[in-house]
Amino acid sequence: MAHDIVIRGGKIVDGTGAEPIPGDIAIDDGLITAVGKITGKGKQEINAEDHMVSPGFIDLHTHLDAQIGWDPALTPVSWHGVTTALMGNCGVTFAPCKPTDQELLAGMMETVEDIPKHAILTGLPWTWEHYGGYLDALDELQPGINLTGLVGHCAVRYYVMGERAVEEQSTDAERRQMAEIVGKAIDAGAVGFSTNRYAPHKLPDGRSIPGTFADPQELVEIAKAVAPRNALMQAVGADFEVLKAMSDTTRGRILFSYGTGPDKGMGRAAAERLDELCEGRDVTAITQVRGSGFMFGLQSALPFPGETWDAIRKLDLAGRLSAINDEQTAAKLAEEGKSAELRFDLKLVFSLGNGKKPDYTLPAENNVYALSKAQGEHFVEMFLRVSRESNGKVLFNLRMFNQSLTELGDLIQSKNIYPSLGDAGAHVSQIMDAGWCSFVLSYWMRERGLYTMGEGIRRLTSGPARVLGLSDRGTLKEGMRADINVFDFERVAERQPELVHDFPGGAPRYIQRSTGYKATIVNGQINVLDGVHTGVRAGQVLRHQG
Repeated sequence: MAHDIVIRGGKIVDGTGAEPIPGDIAIDDGLITAVGKITGKGKQEINAEDHMVSPGFIDLHTHLDAQIGWDPALTPVSWHGVTTALMGNCGVTFAPCKPTDQELLAGMMETVEDIPKHAILTGLPWTWEHYGGYLDALDELQPGINLTGLVGHCAVRYYVMGERAVEEQSTDAERRQMAEIVGKAIDAGAVGFSTNRYAPHKLPDGRSIPGTFADPQELVEIAKAVAPRNALMQAVGADFEVLKAMSDTTRGRILFSYGTGPDKGMGRAAAERLDELCEGRDVTAITQVRGSGFMFGLQSALPFPGETWDAIRKLDLAGRLSAINDEQTAAKLAEEGKSAELRFDLKLVFSLGNGKKPDYTLPAENNVYALSKAQGEHFVEMFLRVSRESNGKVLFNLRMFNQSLTELGDLIQSKNIYPSLGDAGAHVSQIMDAGWCSFVLSYWMRERGLYTMGEGIRRLTSGPARVLGLSDRGTLKEGMRADINVFDFERVAERQPELVHDFPGGAPRYIQRSTGYKATIVNGQINVLDGVHTGVRAGQVLRHQG
């Protein structure tokens, strides 16, 4: 009897941390049915000679909550081997939601995560009130990859407290009500709860989002509903004392965002603090895989103020190119740029170059301030010159977070942190980190050798699966769900980011394609083949397994 798919002749990296071994994999009815030497034929065969075969990658930090409504393929992460993504991070979700509060939650997501409110309100059906109904609505959208979701503190708090949720503390009764709602959301399929204590995350009116300054006892009360259900608590902006309070009360799983500074020794010190926090606790950190924060260029955001700059800001790329190629206009742009005071430090800005692949690894001394000074240019002159030379394609990356790859490398060697934090679906016109899996493979593993093949793949697969409580994914074993990547390790890389206008209403976002992936399989069906989506939408909304 023929198998549905046979992946033949690859090097199997099973996700457990074991190093690659040669072999074949058979897939039937969405499951892995054999690993080793497969003699039977496949209705579809994938030649994996000279390729690695791994479990599908699991993305622990996305905001694809709205994007699924108009992009069921879930790009760009699906181009980079991701087969399962966690939504609902950072406390901002679309459920629970009273019908009168839909615009408020959409506006909150817009100001916190840079997802256009119009796209959110028109791109989703908004047929739910409670979290289980939201997951039901996602099921009907038939995603191309698997999705899991957290129920967010902002939505829960506003559902219970109304306008008081923004600036007031909850009563004991309200805390119990929040915990009850979170428990019901988990029973309906949420894999956990997320909260946000990062003050710069604002509502449209400028106030910090609900829950930012909530008494930690509120989180402890909610954790009492999360941990007994074997679900996850996710936090952004929470200090170690808050994390300890949640963990020590319930002994449940906790996931949080972390990073390091640029100065020598900071990475190792951050790793030591993290390891001390995690000792005896089920706490896991995630971090960006490279310097990130804000990306700009002629095709996207223009950082210079001024009347002439304001005029070309209204133009499309072709119009902007025409403007900067006009000698008189370029002179005005340069004059305005030279007198402008930028809102960021040019010593933290780096060009991604004009090659097929972006260069995220330039040393600190190759910042645009130093390079432009060395060439006797002001940065605005450099910006205009390279924009002309590249037809507007060159982008500049402001490293606000994890500015030093050296220090970051010391941090991510800790056993308690996973490279991640791509923020796919969020900050869509500001950053593009959704290709983080490819950067881990191409830089941290291939170029730097920071992880062995076995350990690197474990950190992309079975490690995150355990954090999410997924017992049927993350390893290549008989009986496991067939979420699988076939890739050429020597060729895997990110392509240059580019700005497109494919959101509802024509809103812009960055996308980023990849190279080196032969095939990505989701639930036993080929989702991406040689970098192109097949049109199959075999993803599932994965509900909490208890």
